[in-house]
Amino acid sequence: MQSERAPEALLRVAGHAHDRRAARALSIAVSRETGARGTTVARAVGKRLGWQVYDQELLQKLANDKNWRVEQLESMDEREVGWLNEMVHSWASDSFVSQTAFVRALAETILTLGQRGQCVIVGRGAAQLLAPSNTLRVRLVAAMEDRIRVIRQEKRLSADEAARYIETADRERVRYLRDHFQMDPTDPLGYDLILNSSRFPVEECVDIVLAALRNLEKRVSVERAS
Repeated sequence: MQSERAPEALLRVAGHAHDRRAARALSIAVSRETGARGTTVARAVGKRLGWQVYDQELLQKLANDKNWRVEQLESMDEREVGWLNEMVHSWASDSFVSQTAFVRALAETILTLGQRGQCVIVGRGAAQLLAPSNTLRVRLVAAMEDRIRVIRQEKRLSADEAARYIETADRERVRYLRDHFQMDPTDPLGYDLILNSSRFPVEECVDIVLAALRNLEKRVSVERAS
């Protein structure tokens, strides 16, 4: 079933991100370890810039555009759905959406948003899909004890439950991108900036991201002018 999880059409969608003409404005793609406060930093960056932030909003946009149920998309979001589970759901629902269709539509939406620019996209392979020339690619990491504390507060779990949740979520995100796009979200060379949120509070992370964005904007302006 590997061909179903990583069809050639989806890989071409990812590759096209590097061939498209320059966007009118830059965008920011935020990758994150589970519990490293990536979404919190992304929303604070978006607020400072006045840019739209797309996290769960990506799923809502897809649901609205495709007339899909957002609950079904949430069950496939950044995780791998087994073929047997997919078959059972296809028999049980008249409004079934395959994971292949979901991932392709999601990738196309991310590419469209990145082409327009002036947005912050969280996860979903945006840092790997969008062209580096037009995207500030940021990854948030943190010490495990800090990640556990964050997830305990967010999910109201015990420490052991939070640790298992983090392990599962991280594993599913990595597998999701490797299976569908043959990309590794843990590769540090895939990012322009890696921030340790155990070392820097949210506002300092935001300051660093904005400083990097300003530098990238200057570089892009010079390149386009030449």
